[in-house]
Amino acid sequence: MRHRKAGRQLRRTSEQKLALMRNLATSLIEAESIETTEAKAKELRPFVEKLVTKARTGTLHARRLAGRHIQKREAADKLFQQIGPRFATRNGGYTRILKTGHRQGDGAEMARIEFCQD
Repeated sequence: MRHRKAGRQLRRTSEQKLALMRNLATSLIEAESIETTEAKAKELRPFVEKLVTKARTGTLHARRLAGRHIQKREAADKLFQQIGPRFATRNGGYTRILKTGHRQGDGAEMARIEFCQD
């Protein structure tokens, strides 16, 4: 039974899943749009939105908290200098997920996750 176990397992251990989310979040911040499976995109959305909410404040404490997950300096700078101020007046909902169909090899549902234009 999986009562009260929120989120998707993605067939990974918790450490592997955290590493996956960190890498996907870094890629999303750098490119502002990535294509991945629908399940990974749905897991990535709250992870990234919490980082953007921290970036909106722009404090040193928020930068250090975000630095736990975004370990590339260039990506962290972009998050705090460009993406955070862009959503300064928005109360959440910084990303959107667009379904793009099935993957050729295995038929997995694919989706594009990107930052909304504000």
